[in-house]
Amino acid sequence: MTLTRRAGPDPLPMALLVLTVLSGSVDAVSYLGLGHVFTANMTGNVVILGFAAVGTPGFSATASLISLLAFLAGAVVAGRLDVHLRSRRLRILTTLAVQATVLTLAAAAAAVLGPPTLSGRYAVIALVAVAMGLQNGTVRLLAVPDMTTTVLTRTLTGLASESSLAGGTNAGAVRRIASVLCLLTGAGLGALALRGAGVAGVLLGLALAVTLTAAGYAAHPGSRRP
Repeated sequence: MTLTRRAGPDPLPMALLVLTVLSGSVDAVSYLGLGHVFTANMTGNVVILGFAAVGTPGFSATASLISLLAFLAGAVVAGRLDVHLRSRRLRILTTLAVQATVLTLAAAAAAVLGPPTLSGRYAVIALVAVAMGLQNGTVRLLAVPDMTTTVLTRTLTGLASESSLAGGTNAGAVRRIASVLCLLTGAGLGALALRGAGVAGVLLGLALAVTLTAAGYAAHPGSRRP
């Protein structure tokens, strides 16, 4: 008789919750440390472009446009990885490895060029947005319900519209609430860390956190599921 090892539970949802925390920290760093621009939440950038278009002070159309285009470039890379890497495990680990590398480059750019300079600020924004576009593109293609890691509008809508108060069954409520709390926690932690470590320090910490997430996912037996 041949015994087969049980793969165990899928570690992907937990990994996505960790990435949701990190996404909150990323946008805290970009919005508070790089001048009112988002690098993970592109809905915010579209709104900011509207503000800037009518001359609202404190918002840069150039920074938001750079972030938006870099994010799209990262999402394109995610699509190419999906085409060429048929193993889900390999796609996830490759995405996390590239993301950690790009965030490390962003930290180096912040340390060497410095966000106070316009060129340094734009370089950091572009690099972080590429990393987040890659993450978002991969997460979208994985299609885990209610776990986008960045955008919560649909998650909150589902939480309310499918709740018992609305006559629903509260399906997915735990996962949805967890996603909201993770993004909220990440934003708060990012804002706190920014005060002491600065943009470069926080980005380096985020790169390390992504690396540890990849290592934890790879080590989990459930990650080898078909």
